[in-house]
Amino acid sequence: SAGARAFYLDAYTGRPLREGRQRMRQFMSDVRGWHRWLSAEGEARPTARAFTGWSNLLFPFIVCSGLYLWFPRKRTWQHVRPVVWFTRGARGKARDFNWHNAIGVWCLAPLFIVVVSAVPISFPWANDWVYRAAGETPPAGRRGGGAGEAAAREGGRGRGAGTPRVSTEGLAGLLQRAAQQERDWRTVTVRLPESASGPVSFAIDRGDGGQPQLRSTLTLDRAGAVVRYEAFADQGAGRRLRSLMRFAHTGEVLGLAGQTVAGVASAGAVVLVWTGMALALRRARAWLSRRRSRAAMSIAENPAT
Repeated sequence: SAGARAFYLDAYTGRPLREGRQRMRQFMSDVRGWHRWLSAEGEARPTARAFTGWSNLLFPFIVCSGLYLWFPRKRTWQHVRPVVWFTRGARGKARDFNWHNAIGVWCLAPLFIVVVSAVPISFPWANDWVYRAAGETPPAGRRGGGAGEAAAREGGRGRGAGTPRVSTEGLAGLLQRAAQQERDWRTVTVRLPESASGPVSFAIDRGDGGQPQLRSTLTLDRAGAVVRYEAFADQGAGRRLRSLMRFAHTGEVLGLAGQTVAGVASAGAVVLVWTGMALALRRARAWLSRRRSRAAMSIAENPAT
């Protein structure tokens, strides 16, 4: 990659092939913007980010309190089964109640991980707490993990296709050297320097892109000598924990299986919101109906004279 732009290179010669698909990158960037700050821009972004952050912070309480409120007092299978399993033929309120309980129980653990791991992304104090919990001093300037991506998002707009204006001479040999560092690599991302004689950085990934424990960084000078090599185990405990939490939020830390579980749990959360609102509306209608009935009875018993 060069700046905010990504290019594909020939794995054998290092020759630039074409630029990455900008429309898809922009689409995913826009989706991320909606997810993090409701696609707000300028001065409205901090307010929108605070709104999504505090909403996420309240979610763990909702998840845990739901287990306490709806779990039956009698722990026999006869009473537990309607809570943890789906009831056939249920309609209306009974169906919503059953779905809300059953989906909530099965999605409890993954949803808790998804929402808790997002708190350091939303709040600088939570990000700092992760490092302090690991016994490290929080790094300066690392404020929740979103500024860099936001800058990349803004920087990618309005740029057309092209090739990087840096020298790729000797890159093929450097790529081969980087590939030898991790024999079981799956992808190697090259960060091209602005200077034609500057060192070249390679991000070597042995996973599927969202597993920081399978990533390493290798920096080579133009002659192929190692300037710096850093594996996941070489990082501080705070940085490792923070990286794991970042990708636990999306489930990527456990690969395809983790993403599948996180996706299913997120879909379950949508059903929880729907059934929860349906139950609340039914309660509100029942309360209003009882209130009108009492008012009608009061008028009948005490007619105006």
